[in-house]
Amino acid sequence: MVGVTKRIAVPEAGATRERLAWWGAGLAVAAVGWGAQQFTPLLLLYQAELGLSSTVVQATFGLYVLGLIPGLLLGGPVSDRYGRRRVMVPTLVVSVAGTVALILGGTGVGWLFAGRLLAGAASGAAFSSGAAWIKELGNAGGPGGANPGPRRLTVTMSIGFGLGPLVAGAAAQWAPAPTVLPYLPHLVLAVAAIPLALRTRETRARETGAPRRRPTLPTAAKRRFRTVVVPLAPWVFGSASIALAYLPGLVKDQLAGHALIFSAVVTLLTAGAGIAVQPLARRLDHGRERRLLATALGIVVAGLLVAVAASVLLSPALVVLAALVLGAGYGCCQVCGLLEVQRLAPPEQLAGMTASYQAVSYLGFLASFALAAAAGVVPPSALLVAVAVLAALTLAWTTWQARRP
Repeated sequence: MVGVTKRIAVPEAGATRERLAWWGAGLAVAAVGWGAQQFTPLLLLYQAELGLSSTVVQATFGLYVLGLIPGLLLGGPVSDRYGRRRVMVPTLVVSVAGTVALILGGTGVGWLFAGRLLAGAASGAAFSSGAAWIKELGNAGGPGGANPGPRRLTVTMSIGFGLGPLVAGAAAQWAPAPTVLPYLPHLVLAVAAIPLALRTRETRARETGAPRRRPTLPTAAKRRFRTVVVPLAPWVFGSASIALAYLPGLVKDQLAGHALIFSAVVTLLTAGAGIAVQPLARRLDHGRERRLLATALGIVVAGLLVAVAASVLLSPALVVLAALVLGAGYGCCQVCGLLEVQRLAPPEQLAGMTASYQAVSYLGFLASFALAAAAGVVPPSALLVAVAVLAALTLAWTTWQARRP
């Protein structure tokens, strides 16, 4: 009997190791996500400490995109050619360098700009190569043979996006040295993630010799990417950035000195809602049917309407509700977009095409900057109504285009 037990246990242990193989890549993505968003609840702190205008503060938040897009567009194809691990490990080092620059940011806004650029570049490389790495490590599949890669990527990103700001905001609110201590947990997490990433199985062999010619996508796939995926993409982080970077500032005068921790909690709730909605997103996805697409953008529209009410009533409770709804919209949109890309892209183009999708999706982070810049001319409620109308038009357009064969 003992011998039989051993023969059964070995395959089970191997299967367990296979199911957990993605954890090293997932921790690396979560660590970079932590470094990307730990800055968010400190926006109001820097505005007070350095005497910055709200437009400049939102610019430091949006500058992240300028580093992120090159990181996405380079990180994905480079990892396709040289391997996922060879991109992820240096990316963690860049993420650490970005946090060091942010620590120096208490002495001048130039360091904040540098730190945000480095954080963006690290995020771009990590999220494009990491999306492909997690998907490939999950090829053992989930229930019914479905690959859990998109769900796992969204969860790991959301954990970093949520816990990073919560820890940083709590430290800034109650701990000494509020421009230094909030960043130390990320340094510990990112440094710890490096050896785990080094031990994670490589899924993409390094190419040698001349670059191979990449096969072109079929015309139908190109059309679907342009007309469905690209219009959807900005709403992934457009909805999240409005919730976590724009709405808390509208009610800061109603928070009796607790604006930093309120902003941190709102960020956590936005990311948490993005995780909690994953089971719904999985059930709604049916290949090329439009249920997940329509639901995702419908949730975004609903969240923006709640945000309109919050801006009119200046209600912190409505800001919390808007963050929850917009976070759910972010999670559904992200899963929907990643599933579309994974259906359209051949394996040798997966990271590159994921990078293109994510480059467009991260343009949504500019939404909070655009709203802040226009606030002196147009009331916030009117701006949010306009954004809600734009989201509704995107819903109508993408669902119509998705009907085409």
